[in-house]
Amino acid sequence: MAFGSRAAGKHRGSSRLSRKTAGYAGIAALATTGVVGTLAAPAFAADSGSGNSTQDNALGAVVVADELAGDIEDQAASQQRAAEHAAAQAQAEADAKQRAAEAKRLAEAKAKAEREAAERAAREEERKRLNTFVAPVDGSYVSTQYHAGGGMWSSGSHTGIDFHAASGTSVHAVGAGTVVEAGWGGAYGNNVVIKHNDGTYTQYGHMSSLSVSVGQQVTPGQQIGLSGSTGNSSGPHLHFEARTGAQYGSDIDPVAYLRSHGVSL
Repeated sequence: MAFGSRAAGKHRGSSRLSRKTAGYAGIAALATTGVVGTLAAPAFAADSGSGNSTQDNALGAVVVADELAGDIEDQAASQQRAAEHAAAQAQAEADAKQRAAEAKRLAEAKAKAEREAAERAAREEERKRLNTFVAPVDGSYVSTQYHAGGGMWSSGSHTGIDFHAASGTSVHAVGAGTVVEAGWGGAYGNNVVIKHNDGTYTQYGHMSSLSVSVGQQVTPGQQIGLSGSTGNSSGPHLHFEARTGAQYGSDIDPVAYLRSHGVSL
């Protein structure tokens, strides 16, 4: 029994030594912060005053060190949680910025695509408009047909068609092109000749006034002058010719020409 008691006592002594060693190690580790000194000093002072043994004083220091170690672990855990929270918040902010940047990029790409589509549509509309032909006088009709015979024409027949038009009626370019003649044209009076983008020509005669000049670009429906009765004319009207060239004698059927370009008469 005595041997058993000594064994037990020895075992307890070893455990206490381990705790003391751990406590001393903790105290040594914490000594640089000054924490142990400030917290453990009262305990040591109390132990010295009460007359306890050196071992009890050391045990008290170990208890204080254990408490300090727990506080430090709690503080470290709290700091770790705070660091993890800050990291998560920073990541969330970074993700939000990335999503915002991506949304902005997509919005800009969409706006660019829509703008380019609108520009293409506008160009196509302009192309169609420039390739569109119109009648030279709005709401009018043909009063004299192409190749009509009579002594009024030097060739013996009408080289164009006449549109009914009171003096001062707006005369339009039938299609896009360039003005190659604008001024007095002898028997045609005040006249305009336009070369169109397809290489054909149109002539407008007997006008009272002109509103374009040579070299000017015109578009379909643009006013080029006002109808009248200048030159070899029996009264106000518009003489209209379609030609394969700029000169007299290259005339073609104006009605067929306009219809081939989508103009109904």
